[in-house]
Amino acid sequence: MKNTWIIAKRDLGSFFSSPVFYSVTTVFLILYGIVFFILLNSFSFASFQTHQLRGADIGLNLNEMVIEPSFQQMAVILLFIIPLITMRSFAEEKKSKTFALLLSSPVRLEEIILGKFLACMIVISLMMLLSGYSIGYLVFAGQPEIGPILTGYLGIFLMTGCYVSMGLFASSLTDNQIIAAVIGFGIALFIWFIGWGAQAAGPELGQILEYLSLITHLQHFLKGLIDSSDLAYYLSFILFGLFLTHRVLESSRWR
Repeated sequence: MKNTWIIAKRDLGSFFSSPVFYSVTTVFLILYGIVFFILLNSFSFASFQTHQLRGADIGLNLNEMVIEPSFQQMAVILLFIIPLITMRSFAEEKKSKTFALLLSSPVRLEEIILGKFLACMIVISLMMLLSGYSIGYLVFAGQPEIGPILTGYLGIFLMTGCYVSMGLFASSLTDNQIIAAVIGFGIALFIWFIGWGAQAAGPELGQILEYLSLITHLQHFLKGLIDSSDLAYYLSFILFGLFLTHRVLESSRWR
């Protein structure tokens, strides 16, 4: 664990000394801020209309109309953002010829992968924390249900882990950061949208495709539900992505 943290700190230092982190974080906060403002403005307008027509805000739910959609859009934005963060994890090491030196150090390959995974998760968690002003404002100004907020953040965090594991796998395949970002985004997008094919497929295949979709499991968390099958799916997905990364790096180690 000590070596894993050393690798993570090394990558975190690289992130925070690079303009990439600040640029990506700025873009993320701007996009999320626009989405949140639009959703909040729509809720305010609907609330005003309801108050004018009925004399009370009947049937309006802050969680369903603002918080849940904002989490959904955050997941979409992260789908585009995370490949830009993970692309340099191994691709840059390979291009700068430092990966061979890293392998020759007294650090196991598993610790290197986990360290880089941990660094990416910390960076993205910080981005999510900075975006928490929106939920904080709603809690202060309104009366949303806290349960779905907490489970929603948990779902986004687990989905983020899936994105990162796929991004690390993509970065392990090449020494070109742009190619790594494109591959990582392509894999994530495919797994995200695979559930759409469930409607056109048969009953049995449809259930399989729906289960494999990232968005299907996220919906349960956004509704305030924590199902063991959803947890198992996300954790298994993360471990599988890290396993594939390990196999790719292990095979290239002896070339």
